[in-house]
Amino acid sequence: MDNISYVIFTVSGPKDFKANKYVYFAFTIMVYFLIILFNLTLIVTIIRERALHEPMYIFLCNLCFNGLYGTAGFYPKFISDILHETYVISYTWCFLQAFVIYTSSMCEYTTLVVMAYDRYVAICKPLEYHSIMTTRAIVKLLVFCWVFPFIAMSNAIVLASRLPLCGFHIDRLYCDNWSVVKLSCVPTTTNNIYGFVVIMLFMAHAVFIVYSYMKLVHACQKSKENKNKFMQTCMPHLLSLINFTIAVLFDVMFSRYGSRDFPNSVRDFLQLEILLFPPLFDPVIYGLKLTEIRKRVLQKHKERKINVSRPKRN
Repeated sequence: MDNISYVIFTVSGPKDFKANKYVYFAFTIMVYFLIILFNLTLIVTIIRERALHEPMYIFLCNLCFNGLYGTAGFYPKFISDILHETYVISYTWCFLQAFVIYTSSMCEYTTLVVMAYDRYVAICKPLEYHSIMTTRAIVKLLVFCWVFPFIAMSNAIVLASRLPLCGFHIDRLYCDNWSVVKLSCVPTTTNNIYGFVVIMLFMAHAVFIVYSYMKLVHACQKSKENKNKFMQTCMPHLLSLINFTIAVLFDVMFSRYGSRDFPNSVRDFLQLEILLFPPLFDPVIYGLKLTEIRKRVLQKHKERKINVSRPKRN
């Protein structure tokens, strides 16, 4: 293992990828810029506005920060690779990239779980909300959002790094743990069992989300006020959850069942969906649906326009 210096992976883009590399370069930079802009806008708005220092907005801020963290593990390297003829990454950086991308995906999910719990308490137990969602409870939930993914992925990386490899070609746009495991020269039973355990833990989280929404729907039937709360604050969460779930399914489909016979455009989409739609659309969904967020963003935008148009005094 000490002699491993590079793991090579392929950017399986469109057939005319090299001929139009500057077009793809510009498009990718634009997408990454929008991801940074949208997420930073919500983060700065939530931090600066004291009225938004509520649990729901704090968890949203964490979701946006996680979007920046995860995409930082992919886009800078990918943008650089577009202009190169070969696409290589060192053994250490390959595992680091896999760690960042997949801890971010796991953190996205744990944050959505915590947000479901927050909405459950807010709508189903409104009189107890502030006694349950204390500052200490919020900190614990935020720690859970990050610690669980970091521990889960750290163990997976350690197990994969101990495997002797019989090949160093990863047919993906980025490094991932499962692709490295598939290159092993020895049986990977331990890795497979550990992966199954992690999946079961996340399935338990999914059960909790389903349970929370069953309670929320039941509460909405009892009160028009609860129904309005659900439409205002739960719909963005539900849309983000659906968006993320679809992205994960696409990624799993490609990792487990992806075929070289798939068209290049399909292969690219299956890989990139998880790094494109959740971090790009989460802040848009919440920015459009949450009145307080939308109102403050528009207010700041109007203030900037007024300041720019106002003539300077000598």
